[in-house]
Amino acid sequence: MYNKTLGLIATIFLALSITGCATQNNKDPLEGFNRGVYKFNDTADKAVIKPVAGAYKAVLPSPIRTGVGNFFSNLNTFVSAINNLLQGKINNATSEAGRFVINSTFGIAGLFDLASKDGIERHPEDFGQTLGYWGVGNGAYLVLPILGPSTVRDTSGLVVDTMAFDPISYVDNPRVRNSSRLLFLIDKRAQYLPASDLLDEAALDPYVFMRDAYLQRRANLVADGVVTKDDYEDDVPANSPPPLTK
Repeated sequence: MYNKTLGLIATIFLALSITGCATQNNKDPLEGFNRGVYKFNDTADKAVIKPVAGAYKAVLPSPIRTGVGNFFSNLNTFVSAINNLLQGKINNATSEAGRFVINSTFGIAGLFDLASKDGIERHPEDFGQTLGYWGVGNGAYLVLPILGPSTVRDTSGLVVDTMAFDPISYVDNPRVRNSSRLLFLIDKRAQYLPASDLLDEAALDPYVFMRDAYLQRRANLVADGVVTKDDYEDDVPANSPPPLTK
């Protein structure tokens, strides 16, 4: 527990110290490295991950896949509740906590999303958004092996969420823990099968398209959907698509 706490402190400190590495005029100073990782991810996806996700989608009936997706979404609700609380969004934190309790009990460990049927809205937040809420900038854009688009800030947030807040991290059995994470990745990839085909067909440079779309989406999430032109230009490279605003 002591080592885990030290790791979390080091991760947060890293996010705060490295976030200034990218200038306002260049949010992708690691583009050469990122393109290499992107190419690796694309090759691995086409050779292994996408076929496995396709088989998963073909073999498992839709109700079972929906249940799996609901299960992991429910676990993420717990993460969201904590991050809403860290941002001082008490009402949203209470709503997320209520969703977690309802779906974990009456929804049979989250397999059924009864909270949504009861009209309880979702307020998803992660620690990357929490850092952004308190003024931590994106830092350099970063493509992670297998996991894909991120930033220095969001990568640090992912580590904190995974180590400290994700209930799966507290499962004692490493085999169960690792199998659960693998199933999550496969299920998530299966959900994105149509979108990935569209990306390959529509984008002249899929790397740039994905980078700009990711940064725009994260700016939108941190600002809770209210992104001004100045906010957008601070977080997204030039020549990107216009911001999504309410």
